[in-house]
Amino acid sequence: MTHRPVYPAAYGSLDERGVTVVEFGLVAPVLILLLMGMFDVGHTLYMTASLQGAVQKAARDSTLQANGSATADAALDALVAGQIHALDPQAQVTPSRRYFKDYNAAANQQIEQWDDADGDGTCDHGESFQDANNDGVWDVNHGATGGGGAQDRTIYTVTVTYPHLFPLYRFLGLSPTATLSATTVLANQPYGDQPAVPTGHCP
Repeated sequence: MTHRPVYPAAYGSLDERGVTVVEFGLVAPVLILLLMGMFDVGHTLYMTASLQGAVQKAARDSTLQANGSATADAALDALVAGQIHALDPQAQVTPSRRYFKDYNAAANQQIEQWDDADGDGTCDHGESFQDANNDGVWDVNHGATGGGGAQDRTIYTVTVTYPHLFPLYRFLGLSPTATLSATTVLANQPYGDQPAVPTGHCP
């Protein structure tokens, strides 16, 4: 005579005990993906806040004498990159600069002013213009690439690219890297006079 093993009622029947394993097998992958997504989003938000904080701190701490010199620019870039690499050594930090004569021009990305003699809204027919960035041509955006000189206002942008914390992007068809950027305006110290704005003539 064969006897079936008897289990306490608290453990349930043999059939009921197997249900828990099946349920866990169904729920666990979804739960793991959700957790990975939450951690990755949290990491991105933290990197964003850290990048913005690093750029703003660099702007506050910098004392720029005619920013645009290799020494001043390199020191500022190294300060920001050091704080980002402390969070992610694999991050690629790319700085860029564009300078203007004052805050208003930097904020509005103004066009170069010109004498619109024929009233057609275009700088042409030999009309004179203020060559604010000294590049010899009339520009819709008169900011010039670089750190600028005395009393200029420099738009300082730092772009950071780094690999995602988790490989969740593979399931969502996203890029394997995340890209963030932060921008601030640096005020160059008035250790000298701004050069006179040259005048050019449109073709």
